[in-house]
Amino acid sequence: MTLSLEQVTHIAELARLALTDEEKERFRDQLSAILDYAARLQEIDTSAIPPMANVLPVDTVMRDDVARLGLPPEQILANSPDQEDNMFRVPVILE
Repeated sequence: MTLSLEQVTHIAELARLALTDEEKERFRDQLSAILDYAARLQEIDTSAIPPMANVLPVDTVMRDDVARLGLPPEQILANSPDQEDNMFRVPVILE
């Protein structure tokens, strides 16, 4: 499917792109090639392939989310330059 320059101009306007005439011609050729390839893909018989959500097997590499105790406040605040009442103390940036 070969796109016209008017169609490329319309696509560029939708994408808010300012293209030169040379760019329009280059994109016309490239977009036309993409559409031709998509048309070839539509010709492939996929009726024997079952529908699926994912083409790869789903193997989760994440560990189970298990609740457990965290670090004690003393250890968390050990490297803090300033602390107060088991909390980080930071400089005031808003008045």
